[in-house]
Amino acid sequence: MRRRPLSGDDRGSAPVEFILVGTLLTVLTLGVLQLGLGVYVRNVVHDAAVEGAYRAALADTSLTDGEKRTRELITRAIGASYARQVEATVTSVGGQRTVTVTVRTPIPVMGLLGAPGAWEVSADAPAESLE
Repeated sequence: MRRRPLSGDDRGSAPVEFILVGTLLTVLTLGVLQLGLGVYVRNVVHDAAVEGAYRAALADTSLTDGEKRTRELITRAIGASYARQVEATVTSVGGQRTVTVTVRTPIPVMGLLGAPGAWEVSADAPAESLE
């Protein structure tokens, strides 16, 4: 029985190459989608914090109103688990009273699952007064 040399014979390599390239492209695509989801979550949380800060800074509202508005917006967009740690405080920036809303939220690592409280997003708004 005569043996053929193994070099140059690529029969049967197409399925293996398909699996390797397909796996690489799938992982790359999922990574890009996860990155996009992370950017979306951060933008939603930041926009909600801005809206909450402006609500709390109104002359006829309280800090609790701003926190409530921030939680409401985050819950509607991405879920209640992202709106658990919301805090509004009054600070002074350049001699001006300022309302700061801070949200500590998970970083989405796999889908919307992630490390709780890993991201901290805050927004400021100048406080109004009736004086």
